Amino acid sequence: MGKNSLFINFSNHPSSRWGDAQLAAAGKYGEICDLPFPVVDEQSSEEEVSRLADRYVATIMSMGSPEELTVHVMGEMTFTFAVVKRLKELGIRCVASTSERRTTYTADGVKMSEFSFVRFREY
Repeated sequence: MGKNSLFINFSNHPSSRWGDAQLAAAGKYGEICDLPFPVVDEQSSEEEVSRLADRYVATIMSMGSPEELTVHVMGEMTFTFAVVKRLKELGIRCVASTSERRTTYTADGVKMSEFSFVRFREY
């Protein structure tokens, strides 16, 4: 990655809460910058989701040239699909984070899940 490369964390999980492994993996793509993922109303129409995607893609495009940007996109699935599709058409690398889930149950039967970052995978 070049000197001006930027890794945009476009998710509901701020990079300040990431572990060392995820920070190191993201850092290989460039300087890490958080862009909070919007709340996507469950009653939104496809057209409303599309307009919201257009707005966020414009914001992301204003942050650098396509070859400088990598965008970590994780969130509501139809909005994520719309954003990733648009960004990829513009030549911007998009990645998802993968994790290992460990599930345990407490003595009273409450399910507990712990997620450990594994890697970033390109869309």
